[in-house]
Amino acid sequence: MKFTLGWLKTHLETDAPIERIAETLNAIGLEVEGIADRAAALAPFRIARVIEAVPHPNADRLRVCRVDTGSGEVSVVCGAPNARTGMTGVFASPGAFIPGTGITLKTGEIRGVASAGMLLSAREMGLGEDHAGIVELPEDAPVGAAYAAWAGLDDPVIEIGVTPNRGDAFAVRGVARDLAAAGLGTLKPWSAPKIVGDGPSVVVWRNDYPEACPWVLGRTVRGVTNGESPDWLKRLLTAIGLRPINALADITNFFTVDLGRPLHVFDANKVAGGALVLRRGAGETFRGLHGRDVTVESEDCVIADAAEVQSLAGIVGGEATGCDATTTDVFIECALFDRVRVALTGQRLGIHSDARQRFERGIDPALLPAGLDAATAMIVEICGGVPSEVSVAGAEPAWRRWAAMRFERLAGLGGADIEPERAIDILRRLGFGVAGRGSDSVTVDVPSWRNDIAVARSNYAYDPDIYFEGSLTGILDPAPDLDAGRVRTVREGASAIGAEIDLIEEVLRIDGLDRIAPVSLPGIPAVPRATLTLRQGRAVRVRRLLAARGMAECVTFSFLDRESAARFGATPEALALANPIAADLDQMRPTPLATLALAAAKNVARGFADPALFEIGPGFRDATPEGQDSIAAGLRVGETPLSWTSPARAVDIWDAKADVLAVLAELGVPMEALSVTADAPGHYHPGRSGTVRQGPKTVLGHFGTLHPALCAALDLPANSAGFEIMLDAIAEPKRRRKSAPSLPPFQPIRRDFAFVVDAGISAEALLRAARGADRALIAEAALFDRYAGNKLPGGQLSLAIAVTIQPREATLTDAEIEALSGKIVAAVAKATGATLRS
Repeated sequence: MKFTLGWLKTHLETDAPIERIAETLNAIGLEVEGIADRAAALAPFRIARVIEAVPHPNADRLRVCRVDTGSGEVSVVCGAPNARTGMTGVFASPGAFIPGTGITLKTGEIRGVASAGMLLSAREMGLGEDHAGIVELPEDAPVGAAYAAWAGLDDPVIEIGVTPNRGDAFAVRGVARDLAAAGLGTLKPWSAPKIVGDGPSVVVWRNDYPEACPWVLGRTVRGVTNGESPDWLKRLLTAIGLRPINALADITNFFTVDLGRPLHVFDANKVAGGALVLRRGAGETFRGLHGRDVTVESEDCVIADAAEVQSLAGIVGGEATGCDATTTDVFIECALFDRVRVALTGQRLGIHSDARQRFERGIDPALLPAGLDAATAMIVEICGGVPSEVSVAGAEPAWRRWAAMRFERLAGLGGADIEPERAIDILRRLGFGVAGRGSDSVTVDVPSWRNDIAVARSNYAYDPDIYFEGSLTGILDPAPDLDAGRVRTVREGASAIGAEIDLIEEVLRIDGLDRIAPVSLPGIPAVPRATLTLRQGRAVRVRRLLAARGMAECVTFSFLDRESAARFGATPEALALANPIAADLDQMRPTPLATLALAAAKNVARGFADPALFEIGPGFRDATPEGQDSIAAGLRVGETPLSWTSPARAVDIWDAKADVLAVLAELGVPMEALSVTADAPGHYHPGRSGTVRQGPKTVLGHFGTLHPALCAALDLPANSAGFEIMLDAIAEPKRRRKSAPSLPPFQPIRRDFAFVVDAGISAEALLRAARGADRALIAEAALFDRYAGNKLPGGQLSLAIAVTIQPREATLTDAEIEALSGKIVAAVAKATGATLRS
C-alpha cells in the first residue's frame, strides 16, 4: 500500500514530521516498508528562463543560451532542439549531480564557448524516459524557485505492509484513522456530497448471482468529456506507481486508494440491451483491460450485457466497454462482492489487481452509497455531465455486530497495564461505539469498515442462533446427540472470546506494541531434560541390549489368526476384530511371542535355520486399556552361532533364561530378590521352563523351551527357546544418593559345599538359604555343579555351590570361618532338608 504524505494529510490534521509518522506506523502494526523522497535528488534544480538563445558559432546543432537563474545570468551551451528565447525550463548549476546520467556538472567550454550549467530534460532528472528536448514549464513558473517544490515532487511516498485481515488499511483514510487513534493528529471529517439524480439511469442492474454479490449500485452520467486528468490527480497516481490513463479511469483508481472503495466505469453507449447482469460464467472468453483474454467458469461472477461478458466482477473490467476519448455517457459500478469468490477466481486465473486486493480482504459494506456519490461528484467536476438516479440490485447486508472486552484481560492476556478509560478512548477513536460500560468490562458496536472484528453474517446481539463465521463453532458441527442448550452455550462462549481477543489486539496495537514490557523466555538448562518417558526409556535400553546379544528386532502385526492365538493364551470374543484387514488376521495377540513364532517359522521354511528374533510390543488380555501389557519377547531357534572358541550347540532353556536375567539386570532389578518357579504358561515345555518372580506375587517374565506340540504345529525345531518380559511389572529403581563405593580392605574367601537333596528341591531354594545364613559376611552364593547317578540313593541328587565370604571389619580366623560354614550347612538343612555330601 503506497500513498504520499500530502495525500495522507487530506484526511489527517497533523504537523508531525515524516520520521515520527513512520515510527508510529511501525508501532501500531502497519509496518513501513520504505519511504521515497523524490525531492532529495531534485533539490539542486531551479526554475530558470532563457533570456536569449542564439546559434553556436562553432557548431550547427548547438545553441548558446543566456539564462536567468533567479540569482543572476549565466551562459549555457545547449543541444536541445526546443531551446529558444523566452522559454522557461529547469536549470542545474555547476556541482549538481544529474541522476539520469550519473554525472556531476562542472564549469567548462564547449567548442570554445563557456558553459556554466545545464538545462535539463525529464530523463536527466530521473522523471521519465523523455529526452527529446528540455523540460518546458508554463510562463508563470517562478524563476529561481526550487523545481521539486513547484512541481509538487517534494511529497514523500510512504509504502506500508498490510496484514491480510486489515482490509481497511488499504485506504489512505483507514491509515489516517489509525494514526489519529494513536494520537498523531486529528482525523478530518469526511462525507460525500449528496447527488440528486436527473431521471432514471440509462443502464440498470439485474442480479442473478446474489451469493457472489449481495448488493450493487450504479448510475449513468450523461454528457461527459473524458480527457486528461488534472495535474494534481496525475501527480498523486504517478507518485504511487499508477499510470494515468484518462480522467474517468483515474478517478476510479483514486477512490480505490483514497477510501479503499474499488469502482468501475462502463461506456454506457457500448452496453448492449440497456442492462448489466451479475451472473455465473458459462465458459465465455473476453478481453480484459489488462490486455489478456479471460475465460470464465460457472463459479466465477461476471458482469454481462445482452451481447457478452463485459467484466470479471471485482477483479478486472472488459476492453469492449472501456472508456476512452470518445466516451460521452458513463455508467458507474459500485458493488459489494463476496471476498472468498473473488479470491478463488483471482487465484485460478492468476489476475492481480488493486480491486481484487481490496475485495478479497473485505471492504466497508456500508460505504457503497457514499462512495458512489463521491465518485459521481468528482466525475461531474472534472468531466462534466448530468448524473441520473441510482439503479440498485440487492440490499445492504446485516453487518452490524458487537463485541465485549474485560479490562483485566489487557494485562492477563496482553501483558500491558492500560487504564480502562484509555482503552475505551482508543476504541472510540478507532470508530467503535460504546454500547455499554460496566465496572470490569465494556461492550462496543463494531464499525462497518472493520470486517476483521467479531466476524459475523448477522447481528449476533439480536440473533444468537446465527453464530460467528470463521470461529471454531462455525467450522465444526456438533454431534447430533449433544444437548441443544449445551451447544448453544459453547457457541456463544467461543464467539464472545474470539471477539474479545480482537478488541484486546486493537487496544494493544494503538497503545503501541513496543510499550509491552519484554519478558525473557525460560532459561535453557545446561543439562537437557529427558525426552523419553520411563516406559520409552526402558524399551530403548532393552532394544539395545537384545540387539547386542545377537537378536534381530521385528515389528509384527498385533493380530493374527484365532487358531494360532489360542496356542499362546486365551482368545476372548472381545478381542476378535470386527473388520480385519485379512481373514487370517482376526484376533488380537495374547503375546508378541505368538507373532514372533510365526515369523521364525517362515524364516526356517525359507532356509534361515537359526533365527534369533525379538519384539517389544503389546499383548492383550481383554478389551480395556488395563488389559494391554507392554512385553519384550524373544525367540531363539536352531543352534548357537559358529565360533572358534566353542562348537555350535542347540539353543536351550538356559539361553532364554540368560536373556531374561540380562534384561532385568539392565533395568536395575536386584538379582538377589528374584526367584524362579516352575509354573510357566502352557505354550512352554512343562519341564523346561520357568517364571521369574520378584517376591511371591510379582511376575516379571517367563522363559523356556516352547511346548513340543506347539513347535510341531508351527513347523519349528523342537528345541526353540523363547521368553517374555513384562515391562510394566518392573518397578522403577529407587533413586539413592550416590556415595563412595564400599571397597573392603580384606581378601574374600571362597568355600564350596556339596549337598545331597531330594530331586524335587530347587537349586534356588538351596541358594537362598545359603545367602541368608549371614547376610553381613556372605557376598554371593552360586551353583556350579549338579550330579545325579548310581552313587546316590534313588530320588536324590547332588548340588554343589560356591559361597563367597567377604570380611569387612577384620580378617577371619580359621575358627570363625568354620563357625560360618556350620551356619551355612545348618541353614540349608533347615530350609531344604539337605545333608552335606561326604
